This record gives sequence, structure tokens and C-alpha cells, in this order.
Amino acid sequence: MRRIRAAATGAAALSLALAATACGGGSATGGGSNDSPKTLTYWASNQGASIAVDQQVLKPELDKFQKQTGIKVKLEVVPWSDLLNRILTATTSGQGPDVLNIGNTWSASLQATGALLPWDAQNFAKIGGKDRFVDSALGSTGAAGKDPAAVPLYSMAYALYYNKKIFADAGISQPPATWDQLVADGKKIKARGKAVLGAEGGNVSENIHHVFVFAKQHGADFFTADGKPDFTNPKVVDAVRSYVDLMAKDQVIPAGDAEYAQNQSVSDFAKGKLAMLLWQSASANLKSQGMSDDSYGIAPVPVISGTPGSGTQVNSMVAGINLAVFKNTHNLDGATTFVKFLTSDEEQKTLNKAYSTIPPVKSAQADASFGTPANAVLKNTLATSAAALPQVASESQFETAVGTAVKELFADAAAGRTVTADSVKAALEKAQQQMPAA
Repeated sequence: MRRIRAAATGAAALSLALAATACGGGSATGGGSNDSPKTLTYWASNQGASIAVDQQVLKPELDKFQKQTGIKVKLEVVPWSDLLNRILTATTSGQGPDVLNIGNTWSASLQATGALLPWDAQNFAKIGGKDRFVDSALGSTGAAGKDPAAVPLYSMAYALYYNKKIFADAGISQPPATWDQLVADGKKIKARGKAVLGAEGGNVSENIHHVFVFAKQHGADFFTADGKPDFTNPKVVDAVRSYVDLMAKDQVIPAGDAEYAQNQSVSDFAKGKLAMLLWQSASANLKSQGMSDDSYGIAPVPVISGTPGSGTQVNSMVAGINLAVFKNTHNLDGATTFVKFLTSDEEQKTLNKAYSTIPPVKSAQADASFGTPANAVLKNTLATSAAALPQVASESQFETAVGTAVKELFADAAAGRTVTADSVKAALEKAQQQMPAA
């Protein structure tokens, strides 16, 4: 998912959506029609440094689509803080866009509403086939064993961004490969009067992404094999505590970051206030804030020991944006044609260059322009050491409940309150109680 994911919705809201089928729209059965073949409405997620930047990126491409097809696309760039709730409202009311961006972690939850067009073999054939897309991106398009609810649009992975000058001034010759090394480097950096590692402690989805990775590195999962919440598993508790301890115990995350939820840590890094940042495909965002490409380096996210890979060496969630079509669209053929356009090689190169993301389309990803050292780290992470968040129907409630628990634990740490295994377990137990009954 992403640029900023402050999406927050309660379990009750999603339960309502899951209980409803999309009503109204393109046909009496909600199955879509072609009653309005010359227009489309598109909700795009905020990928750039601002909504204005997204409009500048997307409008020329939509004009190109109109010139090619005669279909006018009405664009709305929706902030991440509003996107999930807007989508859920649309699934219950039947009054939504024709095509929309969804954070890929929401795919299974939104799939369960029944409001999105399933991408079966016939629909994939209309856009060139399912095998055009890389496996890691397809793994975050819906529940296993079901036709995907969406098509990959942008792929992202987390990386460690580090300020070269701050490292040199502190006598650090290379980025940390393990968390212990990061903490040790942090002491040298703090001795030079700089903050160490940025975080968005008030952003529930950012919290989820990081504690998911920490859980993988501790050999734990938040859900059992049959999809039931398992938040108080001792290994999960250890993982969440390890992440919060970067502020509470190790003091490498500044206490003030407990309140960050709107990319403030990215701005701090771009301004030279921070030595390191864990972020998804941040290059375009940093450049837009005046940070030159040669002033920072990019390395894999640290692991507990050894080098990134599968199993306990996972160091990123599979991040990205998917394209979905509302099943009750008034322009079903046009919506499919628009998805084909946005996932064409040409558009994949154009859009992913603009956002410093990785094309999920194999042929576009192979383009030389995505072979930079920075992209090499992201592509290798996606291919070898990233894992998809749980593709379960309750995933978005999971993000809200556990992400909020971590937010509250960061608030405790920032206030100087001791974070213990018991306090972490209590927070996760409260989060598990907020999950819907199986």
C-alpha cells in the first residue's frame, strides 16, 4: 500500500460492508452495464508528495486515454486518511467510482464485500493475461483460491534510507545489516547530536507494516493457518515489543515520532534531521522535498541476524497499489479498457518512474530505467525477502486494531512509561477482542 496510510475504520464499519452487496449502479442486479460508455470516474490514491503532484502526474495520462478511446475520465485523488472509509461507504451504498486504487493489503477485505469485479481468466485475458504480472504482486490481490479482486498497479518495498554525511560524521562506514548494529550505530549518531531513526508512530498502517515484519523475523504470525487472530502468541508479543523498544528501550526512534502520522519522518529525513528512515519507495518524495539523490544511500531493512531472505529473514511486507473495478459500474467495457491502459508497458514505465515505484508488470520492470541501484534493492527485496500481509477478510480490522495498539504503546514509551511484555500482551489482547467473530 501506499504513500501514507492513515486509513482507520472500525470493525463495525467493515462488518456492515461485508453484510451488504453493492446495490444500485449499472444494472438491476448490480452486475454492471455499459449505459455510460463515454465517461469513467477514477479514485486514485495519494502517491506523490501532495494531491496536486498526483494531479500533475495523472492528468496528462488521462488526457492521453481520452484521445485514444474517446472516454473522459473524471479524476479524484483521495487522501489515505479518507480512502478506506470512502470505499467502504461506496460498497454499502453502491454509489462509488468505476475504477479505484486500493492499498493491496485491503484486497481480501474488500473482496469479501462482493462489490468488486472478480478478475477471472476471462477478464485477465482482456488486459493481456495474468502471467504479465510478477508473482509477489499477484499474491496481494485477494484470498487464496479465489479470483483476484484487483490488478497490481504499483509495487513497493521497504528499504533503509540513510544520510551519507551523518554516517560519515559519526564514523560509520556502511549501513547496519542487523537491528543490533542499528542500535550500536545509533549511539554514535546521537553522540554527534543527530536523531537516529524516523517512524510514524501515530499511523496505524505504518505500525502494522513494521510489526508484521518483526513478527516474521521472530517466526510468528498474527493469524493461525485457518485465519483466526492469534495476537497474544508469545512470539507476536516479543515481536511487537521489539519494535516499540526501538523508542522505549534503545531510544533510536525519537519520542516525538510517537505522534507522527502524516509523513513527518520523511520530511525530517529530507531536511537532514534524521540519520535513517524505513520507508516504501521514498526517492520521489525525498526529491520533491529538495534532497539530492547522492546525499543518501539505500540498503535492505535490517534483520535480526544474517541476511534478508525468506522465513525469519523477511524484511518487508509486499507493498503496493492495486486497481479495482466496481462491479456495478455503468461503463464495464470502458473500465476494463482503462485498466488495460494503466497496466500497459508504456503507462507502467511512465507512472512508476513518476512515483519511484516498481512496475508489477514483468516486461516494464525489465526496462533499464528501473535498474538503478535504488531500484535494485527494492526489486531484490520484492523478489526474495518480502511477504504479503495476511489475505484474510478481516485484514483491515487487523490493521486498525493492532495498529492502534502499537500507537498507544508508542505513546506510553514517549511519555516515559515502561513498556513490558505484560503491557504489550494486554494491548494485543484488547486488539484481538475488537476483531469480528469467525
